[in-house]
Amino acid sequence: MLKYKPQKSFQLKTADRQPKWFVLDAAGKTLGRFASEVSKILRGKHKPTFTTFIDSGDGVIIINAEKIAVTGNKEATKEYIHYTGYIRGLRKTPFKVMRERHPTYMVEHAVKCMMPRTRIADAQLKRLHVFAGPTHNMAAQQPIEANI
Repeated sequence: MLKYKPQKSFQLKTADRQPKWFVLDAAGKTLGRFASEVSKILRGKHKPTFTTFIDSGDGVIIINAEKIAVTGNKEATKEYIHYTGYIRGLRKTPFKVMRERHPTYMVEHAVKCMMPRTRIADAQLKRLHVFAGPTHNMAAQQPIEANI
């Protein structure tokens, strides 16, 4: 009679992780679809060694954030809402104005909202660097060019 021998499940250890850095170009990409792919890379879900409670993600450098696209009528209707904490302190900023003032905020905000609300996600978001133009100052990390 053969006995059933269960397989051991794999768990990545903190010492075994090897984070890499990727450069992603946001020019012409749709904001939501692009942000979901970036959040997968930051969390490490693109790796076969993904473990939920270990920070196994990679770093992401985004260039050309000012050229990100949105679909439909979002260019005219999308608003970013911020509450100052004071009475009547609700501030609404249209998408067009936000693109002119802070072109990197839109991508950072979209990626942050797609991450879980945990301490590990806070650490993973520190490896997200967004640049408005086509150049970045992260050459020391030896990033890999990637296409999404």
